[in-house]
Amino acid sequence: MQIETEILIIGGGLAGLTAALHLQKNGFQVTLIEKNSYPHHKVCGEYVSNEVLPYLASLGISLESLQPTSITNLQVSSVAGNCINITLPLGGFGLSRYVMDDFFCQKLMERGVSVLADTVTRVVFHETHFDVETSQGKHITAKQVLGAFGKRSSLDKTLGRDFIRDKSPYLAVKAHYEGAFPSSLVALHNFKGGYCGVSKVEANKLNICYLANYQTFKRFKHIDQYQEEVLYQNKLLKNILENSKMIFDAPLTISQICFDEKEPVFDHVIMIGDSAALIHPLCGNGMAMAMHGAKIAAELTTTFLKDKTMSRAGFEKEYTQQWTKLFRGRLLTGKILSAAFNNTTMQRLAIGALTKMPALLSGTIRMTHGKPITIAN
Repeated sequence: MQIETEILIIGGGLAGLTAALHLQKNGFQVTLIEKNSYPHHKVCGEYVSNEVLPYLASLGISLESLQPTSITNLQVSSVAGNCINITLPLGGFGLSRYVMDDFFCQKLMERGVSVLADTVTRVVFHETHFDVETSQGKHITAKQVLGAFGKRSSLDKTLGRDFIRDKSPYLAVKAHYEGAFPSSLVALHNFKGGYCGVSKVEANKLNICYLANYQTFKRFKHIDQYQEEVLYQNKLLKNILENSKMIFDAPLTISQICFDEKEPVFDHVIMIGDSAALIHPLCGNGMAMAMHGAKIAAELTTTFLKDKTMSRAGFEKEYTQQWTKLFRGRLLTGKILSAAFNNTTMQRLAIGALTKMPALLSGTIRMTHGKPITIAN
């Protein structure tokens, strides 16, 4: 099957869906390919900073009907039991990817965007256009391709991206639970070798998602044993897990999570979301960053395709510069925080210092979050 489109977006997570909404609004013919059918769960903290709300409103998206939880406060604890509570500078909301991604997809289809359930196997650039092949035998020609295919994809290997050669020491585990927990709170509970995010999403469900160093995990036979012997060392986290009932049949897990540097543009494909970079989950802002990255990609793609004075080289350079200016500092902060909190002694000292000077934590949050996002075109 031969398909021609102006813009092809590979991957239907938050970054890909948001970019598609923006580009369709700007009048382009957009095709989006996602390998999984909607709705589906994803391993994700499912907390979103309120910085995205003005941008979503400009795209004609209101999440009110999904009944997200309103989150205003943050709690951080160490393995030793030290704890700090602060008010979030901007606040945020809790909404599951199961509901949110499906909602965005429905909006896309209502607006005439073609959403295909398929897997891209090959992308080749030919000076003026891209030729793309899929596992179901589709041949797609596009003026521009945006890569939103996630943290680690077989397409990364096909393209020959450097980071895919390296193994990552991290894995992540997520499930939804029934349990008592303040709806206004997002908690970050540290344990030896990792950290766990806890917050409510829609329908009063509790999302518990943690990142663990594989070296601390591999000697245990199963997740329950790991949680009881490692996560339970944090008494606050133990109390939450012991008094909550899992809704999922089994937790979702992903491995080979890579925080290494990636390229915002690779072989002329504009990368967005986790395909461009992955921020440490303890920063709690990956979903907002995905949408913000989609915004700058959509705006510059619009300028490039409509303004014939911008060369492709200029387009790619400008995207790289804007992406770097927006996100490199946040990513560096995430790496520094991760290194600190993965060391038990440094974790205890950091929590102690933050307890005495909570303004430091507010400042750190501002370093990993942005200002309210507005739309330019």
